[in-house]
Amino acid sequence: MKRFPLAALIAAFFIFLLWTVSVRQALLFTVGIGLGATLAGARFGFTTGWRQLIEDRDPKGVTGQILLLGLAALLAMPLLTAYPEVTAALGPPSISLLIGAFVFGLTMQIADGCGSGTLYKAGLGIPLNMGILPLFALGSFLGSVHLGDWLSLGQIEPVGLVDLWGAEKALAATLLGLAVALIVVRLWVGSGKAWLDRKWIWGAVVLALLATLNLLIAGQPWGVVYGFGLWAAKAAHAANVFDPTTNMFWSQEGNAQILTQTVLLDVTSITNIGILAGALWISASASGASKPLTKQQWVIGLGAGFLLGYSSRLAFGCNVGAMLSGVSTGSLHGWIWIPLAFAGTLVGVRLRRHFRF
Repeated sequence: MKRFPLAALIAAFFIFLLWTVSVRQALLFTVGIGLGATLAGARFGFTTGWRQLIEDRDPKGVTGQILLLGLAALLAMPLLTAYPEVTAALGPPSISLLIGAFVFGLTMQIADGCGSGTLYKAGLGIPLNMGILPLFALGSFLGSVHLGDWLSLGQIEPVGLVDLWGAEKALAATLLGLAVALIVVRLWVGSGKAWLDRKWIWGAVVLALLATLNLLIAGQPWGVVYGFGLWAAKAAHAANVFDPTTNMFWSQEGNAQILTQTVLLDVTSITNIGILAGALWISASASGASKPLTKQQWVIGLGAGFLLGYSSRLAFGCNVGAMLSGVSTGSLHGWIWIPLAFAGTLVGVRLRRHFRF
């Protein structure tokens, strides 16, 4: 699509949100556009950064991600203390988290995208990610339906470092943890490697600023997965094939309420739509085509996309909701998610190579 008609559509949707929904949702749509344009313009791929570290001993992508986590924590943690109405991205340490994070790390390499990666690559028009998007939503929904059973296997209460220690100590512990992660990466890659790349750096800075704006406007951290699951849940509920009142997750007050409302009132959904719009804007000037896939690769890739959605719900988020938002707002579950997802990625990279993706 050409830039002018796309800009007209985006502007019209912004005005529609502003006029008929709320100022907040219109602003969040704008934040989502910025997130999508940044992810696509900088090619800031969480999946790609991890794969480059493993296969090429290239630390630039992971360095950019660590910078993003540090900047986001510097901005978010003081806000959690100053504004009690702003919430952290807390998830309970649980069996579901351990399994979900590992499976997510594995499947994101085969599907070539996490939650945000699937969104912006679908916006760029990459066929596999466009096909994965509805399956990700279906998987996320089914994961939410089964979440109560998974949590019954074992869980503890969510742990928020800001609540536990205060913003200053929580921030110090977070920055120390990120410094340790950099040391581990240095030991992994060895000497003589370039650590910084301009696109990864500016992408990290802009994403941290936009994630903070999302926190302030929405009152909650940036997330992706919930919006996917909600879309499929509303479709299943409308088709009378799902009764939310009998389900642990969807019978909770907030989730039950949003099921009865327009999806445009959901803060995660509106930023997801914005991410697609921002990536579409970048794709209007992008060139090049993705590698064609075999039938076997399509089947495996789409299956991985479904598991990606399912596991992300079990793990209480993806690279955005669990890692970025979890770590930057002081949730212990974010720190548990990272090594489990990376362990899964070690397997996923091998499988990706085996199936020649």
